[in-house]
Amino acid sequence: MVIAAPVERDLDTDPGDLARGRASPASTAAFAAFYRAEQSRLFHYFRRKVGREAAPDLVQEAFTRMFRSGAYGRVEYPQAYLTRTAHNLLIERSRTWHRKQCMLCPLDEARDAAVPPDQERQYEAMELRRAFRKTLLAMPRRTRRVFLMHRLRGLTYAQIAEQLGLSTKTVEKHIGRALARCRKVAVGRFR
Repeated sequence: MVIAAPVERDLDTDPGDLARGRASPASTAAFAAFYRAEQSRLFHYFRRKVGREAAPDLVQEAFTRMFRSGAYGRVEYPQAYLTRTAHNLLIERSRTWHRKQCMLCPLDEARDAAVPPDQERQYEAMELRRAFRKTLLAMPRRTRRVFLMHRLRGLTYAQIAEQLGLSTKTVEKHIGRALARCRKVAVGRFR
């Protein structure tokens, strides 16, 4: 635990005191010197823990928190306080990650955007058309003709019966047989 105690020191301290965190807390210049002295150490600490990409942001956040809190001017050992702040940042980051249950990796919108599997759908549709074509060609000639007149030309049962000289019931039977064969192909493909 870091104990906050006001420290009164001269602004004219040697660089060794800055590295040990014993510079005058009263000035921004002293904090800037402290930053220069500790930035490299803190960067290496974060780099070991979270990697090179995230380390600079965490270093900046640790120093920002220390400066905004005013702790640099109140604590006896600012280096220890900074280390504790860095450790707390890692804990906070880990908790956020677990709470969101997500991977911490950047998303490139242009490259990683979700794309529907159009190619797969096109391939399946092509295969289904081939299967229907084979089924259609395997039908008896009259059944195929009745089915195509109804489905492709859009003729009614009565119109087909009149053109081919059949009864409406016979046209219904041909259409029913053709649909049953097509249904078998479709069901067999999607199992």
